[in-house]
This record gives sequence, C-alpha cells and structure tokens, in this order.
Amino acid sequence: MAEAAMSHIRRAYEQLLASGEPPAEAVRTMVADSWLRSVQRGIDPVDAEPTASILTPTDFEEYRKTHRLTAIRELVQSLMLDDIADSGVVVALADSEGRLLWIEGDSAARDRAAAINFVEGSLWSEDAVGTNAPGLALSLGRGVQILGPEHFASSVQDWNCAAAPVHDPLTGELLGVIDVTGGSAAAAPFALAAVRSVVAAVERELRFAGRPTLPNGAVDLARAAMRPSTTTATVVPETAGNRLTVLTAPTWTPATGLHVPLSPRHAEILLLLSTHPEGLGTEQLAMLLSDGDLGAVTVRAEISRLRRDLGDLIAARPYRLTVDLQSDYGTVRELLARGALAEAITALGRGGLLAESTAPGVVELFEDLREDLRSRVVTTGDPAVLTAWTSSPHGRDDTEAWQALAQALPAGGAERAVATGRLRLLDRRLGLG
Repeated sequence: MAEAAMSHIRRAYEQLLASGEPPAEAVRTMVADSWLRSVQRGIDPVDAEPTASILTPTDFEEYRKTHRLTAIRELVQSLMLDDIADSGVVVALADSEGRLLWIEGDSAARDRAAAINFVEGSLWSEDAVGTNAPGLALSLGRGVQILGPEHFASSVQDWNCAAAPVHDPLTGELLGVIDVTGGSAAAAPFALAAVRSVVAAVERELRFAGRPTLPNGAVDLARAAMRPSTTTATVVPETAGNRLTVLTAPTWTPATGLHVPLSPRHAEILLLLSTHPEGLGTEQLAMLLSDGDLGAVTVRAEISRLRRDLGDLIAARPYRLTVDLQSDYGTVRELLARGALAEAITALGRGGLLAESTAPGVVELFEDLREDLRSRVVTTGDPAVLTAWTSSPHGRDDTEAWQALAQALPAGGAERAVATGRLRLLDRRLGLG
C-alpha cells in the first residue's frame, strides 16, 4: 500500500481515538466496523495485549497435540515455509478461538513476532486485541488482509497480516485459521491469495483424512430426498440442491445435507450425465466411460447400482438425470465465466476425480476446463491471479505463466526475482535455456 494511503489510514485512526468514530469512508468498511467493535468492547489501543494462555505448558502441549489442525501442520509447512524462509514473515496456525497453536518461520522472524507477543499459546481474537487478521478472519468467516495502521492495537501497526479460516469440509465446523504475519511480504496483494490456496489444500486433506460414518438409515433418507415424485423423466423441483462433488472425494449430497460417498465410476456417470442434459444412449455412455471394451451390460449394471444406492434419479432411453444437479465442477465453470479466476483456481484444487479419471469423457472435460482457465489466467496480467496459478499443481511448471508473472511484478522487487529465478529453473529443466 502506498505511503499516502497509509498516512490517510493513520489520520483516520487518530480521529477514531479522539472521537470514538473514524471519518466516513476513510478506511475499508470491514476495518471501520472492526475498529468500532473494538472501541465498544473497551479494548485499550495502547495497552491492548493478547491474552496469555490459561493452560499450563503441559496442558497446552496436550491440547494442541489432539487438535484437528495437527493433522495438517506438516502440509502447511511444506506448502509455505520454503517460500517464506528469507522474507521475514511467520506462519501461524490458530484454533477457532484465536489461540496460536504453532508459529512457523526462521528464528529471527519468530523473535521479532515475540516482541508483540505473537507467540504460541497467546490469544489473538478480535475480542482480545481488536482488529487483526487472524481474529477478523475468525469473526467474519472469510479471508482478510490487515495492513499496518489498520490494526487496532498501536503496538502492532508496524506489521501486516493475511489470514483465512479453516473449516471441516464435511460438517462446516470452524476449526481455526492460517495466518501470515510480517513485513512487506505479508502486505503483497497476492499474500492473501496464497493463504487461501493453502487453506483450500488443507481442507482437501482433511476431507481425505477421514469421513464420518453415515448414521443408520442415512442412505435411505438420502434416497428418499432425491427420489422424484413421479416416474417420468422430468426435473423435480423438490430435489433442487442435490450436489455432486468430484474435485475432492467423490460425494453425493442430496437436499437433506447428508453426504453419501460415491465410487469413482458412479461419480463419473453422474458427471457425464450432468454435462449431457439431452441424455446419452448406452453405447455413447460406454464410450465416454472407457476407451476399452466396456459392454452395454456393464453400463446397465452400474446404472442399476446407482439407482439402488441413490434412488431413481436416472431415467432410461436415453439415460438422463431426473433431478436438478449442481456440482463443484460446475462451480469452477461459473467462476470462470464471471472472471473470478483466483477463486476458480482455488476451487479446482488438484482436480480430484477430474485429474485422476481415465474415462475419455471425463478426461476431455478436465482438459477443456484447465485450458480455458489457463488461457484466461495467462492473459490477465494480474499478479495475484498469476501467483495463484503458478502456485497450483496445474501451473507450477507453466513457463508462459511464470513469464507473465515476472513481467507483471514490480521491477527490482523480491517477488519478481523469485519469479524470474523459477523461470530460469524451468528453462534448464525443460532444456529451453
């Protein structure tokens, strides 16, 4: 953020302290609202300090050892620490109350963070210290970036931070937050995009790490929710909201909200039928499912199993869905159509079944989607979007994207140097340089 903008925010902050309210439209609404909440809670902007852990060291160690975020700590380290080794920032994982469970980073960066009591065990909720990224991300339930004087506590106003909440991908439970705190690197426009990408990877890992067992009768309830009220091949309005997940563990979620795991083949069939609303004949579906000898009998058997497991959601002659189906594949397509490229990259993730499937029809869907997204990304010139793409599995080795990123970043900056270095490395690996 330019120094003039920072000065503008500082003046607004000073007016807040003097009058109890910032000037209208002087700062982002999100920040102004948080400032006002901080004032109303009686937080002292000068003496505000994070609450120390009320747990003994032994109890705190036991608490974080059993916390759900423990399972993804190594993933966060592998995704972030190599990139921030010399950038003067720390990565924090906090629980749903804002209690810092782990602080990652080199010793110098952690020592600097300790000077503001940004240490393991301390509580950085909005209630405790006012406006800050981890606390605000938990309060609002979305990713946020707080820069310098936007912090409520004056002792933290030399710092920048970007944070995003982590949710259980199946239940929606708020588990905690991932935060990057430091100097200019944490103020970069794509710092928040990077954190969001890591959160997306973490939530995918949590989904794969274990799914809760459906209670007795849950599948029957799911079938009932999806079963059309007639046997005709028409879309049934009552079933709107049924959702297919293919970008992570294949899952069918009916209108009841219950999650029904699917085999890859059943997920492929549902995805192909959802993208061919006009319907598919037995031979057509067989060709889209396999480039080998998949007979009509096998296709009919799979359709029969699907109906047995999920209800009569597929009509015959030709095969077509009798329910209105949403999917995470469709969500990526919608984001792409709206030009929300960074969100589309995050939603696509590694590609899940789309990337793993060998079914010709699914392979074609994935290739078309990935190429459509890549083409938009490479031509956008937006550093945040290009960073999200080159940080993803699909763009990690995309030399054209790295070149576009290097050109989009400010000359002489550390981020541009990193992008240029990665481009040279790819050239050597691919024998281009």
